[in-house]
Amino acid sequence: LIDSGIDDPIPYYTREVETLNAVLKKKKEDEKRKLIDASPIRFLGYFPLKNIFDGLAVSKHIHLLQYNRAFQFSLSHIMEVLIYSRCVKPCSKFKTFHDVIPYLYGVDFDSSYDQLLSALGIMGQEYEKIIEIFTRRVLERYGISTSTTYFDCTNYYFEIDRENDFQRKGPSKEKRTDPIVGMGLLLDSDLIPVGMRLYPGNQSEQPVMREVIDAMKQQNHISGKTIQVADKGINCAANIHAARKNKDGYIFSKAVKSLSQVELKWVMNENNVYHEVYNDEGNLKYRYTSIIDDFHYEFVDDFGKKKKFKVTEKRILTFNPVLCEKQRFELKKLYEKAKGLRVCRAKKSEYGESSKYVTFLSADKDGKATKEKVIVELNTEKFEKDYALAGYNLLVTSETSMDNELVYDIYHNLWRIEQSFRIMKSELDARPVYCQTENTIKGHFLICYLSVLVMRILEFKVLKNQVCASKLFEFIRNYTVLKETDEKYINISASSPTIDFLSKTFNLPLKNFYLSSAQIKRMLDQVI
Repeated sequence: LIDSGIDDPIPYYTREVETLNAVLKKKKEDEKRKLIDASPIRFLGYFPLKNIFDGLAVSKHIHLLQYNRAFQFSLSHIMEVLIYSRCVKPCSKFKTFHDVIPYLYGVDFDSSYDQLLSALGIMGQEYEKIIEIFTRRVLERYGISTSTTYFDCTNYYFEIDRENDFQRKGPSKEKRTDPIVGMGLLLDSDLIPVGMRLYPGNQSEQPVMREVIDAMKQQNHISGKTIQVADKGINCAANIHAARKNKDGYIFSKAVKSLSQVELKWVMNENNVYHEVYNDEGNLKYRYTSIIDDFHYEFVDDFGKKKKFKVTEKRILTFNPVLCEKQRFELKKLYEKAKGLRVCRAKKSEYGESSKYVTFLSADKDGKATKEKVIVELNTEKFEKDYALAGYNLLVTSETSMDNELVYDIYHNLWRIEQSFRIMKSELDARPVYCQTENTIKGHFLICYLSVLVMRILEFKVLKNQVCASKLFEFIRNYTVLKETDEKYINISASSPTIDFLSKTFNLPLKNFYLSSAQIKRMLDQVI
């Protein structure tokens, strides 16, 4: 190369590469611009989320996470755009970059796809700090009520061949055998998300509750009493001990079938005095009875030491007639299946869930025990016990002076956290994840969590629970405008009661057919 007249080949070809890269970049930008210009439709329904995001003013705090990292893109801006895109049209990050972000009205996104993925990994690496930032800003702007906190766990499966340190096989909510990742979610009294923890799928969900609540209290300097509400999967002696140690209260449910014989006698006592609660139509909703007594617990701590303690608790036994009818119907189906399979001597694997109502015994032709053959006997005693306990549920609480019906109502608000999980799994398509590394997976779930957070703020804090989440998602995804000129747009969204309500609530021309750029700017710039 030097002989051919190039004095210094390395700088020469370095400049050549830079020139070719610049040409390639311009070509891609031109193609992208053509693609965007090909469709004049723009998503505008995300504007209430932008209003909330602007009001929280988290950008300057998240920007500080960039100080010790050498990259030239805005972490906060990418996070903001990913949240809007997730709510508008959930899909893979590749499709989000090419098919959603370019069509968000007013979004100037100049980062590359590689930068988007890099930012997602950093979000995952720092997801606990980012959640802390959002929780603190929600506390300062809207207030957080922690007199009662709701906690539950779920998990997400991954269709991969091998486990790794993060994606591990464990009990899947979908009854699958794929590796899973667990998620613990914490809501405040107003059902606003205030904490999330991701953990390997093979770990127990019981200690996650303690970790998330402790982190929330420490990060937000919360010292008051919190009544922790969770279902029977989180109810364990260690969590009760931790709650009392922190001077918190708790309302947990407990499986009636797993009670001791002494407690079962109380449950089935015909002399129990029940109070009945009716719904607005005059039908029996449930009936309850309660006792207050001292109960003994024991558990093994993190250092392997056995700890025993005694607490005074209120236990509220409830009976739901509708639940009883449903459970007994399911029990009869299982029992009939077990009877039918017993006749044809089916294999044990064929019994499935109904196997709990059969006993497998080894016997020879004379019916004597042997290791060679197996006979099947119906476990009628277990079936009758489960049938008798159908419809019953036991609530365990430290709040001995709290009204029984209030305890019941507080506990049954847990359906809201189940609804939050459903929003993640259905409305936001949290799975499939389309990410491979641990940090990008965590970043993906962080975006889903933050999307739920801003949606819940919109639903409960801004709109006072007057529009349900599904209707809000419908508005966000369907409210679109068509560009006619630089200053005039056409509203091509179908009319709906949600649009009427939001137009009146925000005092915005959402029902107009023609929208000026000034009117749209007003939508995007208001702070709620």
